[in-house]
Amino acid sequence: MTATTADVTFTANAELLFDRPILRLPQDASDQLPSRGQVAVTGTLDGTEFSTVIEPDGRRGHWISLDDDQWEKLGKREGAGIEVGLTPTKNWPEVTVPSDLRAALDGAGDLDDVWAGLTPMARWEWVRWIKSTKNADTRARRVDVAISKLESGKRRPCCFDLSSCTDPELSKSGKLLGLA
Repeated sequence: MTATTADVTFTANAELLFDRPILRLPQDASDQLPSRGQVAVTGTLDGTEFSTVIEPDGRRGHWISLDDDQWEKLGKREGAGIEVGLTPTKNWPEVTVPSDLRAALDGAGDLDDVWAGLTPMARWEWVRWIKSTKNADTRARRVDVAISKLESGKRRPCCFDLSSCTDPELSKSGKLLGLA
């Protein structure tokens, strides 16, 4: 894919939010997306292809978390203008399962087929629900509850809100920190 074939194109400035590199989407770019919540996309960052799930900012906008490789390729410069092209997709990329959930899934023994049978979006929801708290006790309980629910046939966490259950390191009450 090239930026010229993307559904949504814009320039965003790279920034560090609590030492994490991100790109905030301009409001007019967010307005073109199909959801105020998480959105799976393919796209380009300064011509380099990527796929990810972009995050809601809690104020009807979105932001992109940049991984170390992307940050390196973009020159690791806060304030650098990055040309972005995005195309929403129904094909969610595979989520990275955190070690505590992975250990619990492996320990359950009989959930391999259940986990593999979930859609990638459903796996994202489970991981996001577990990761959406800073409290270690709450997180441990959520891992236990996830295993119990998966064993009983549940395919998604209960009452999960894709627009407010976001990264607890960068947001509070579903709102990206650092916004005016």
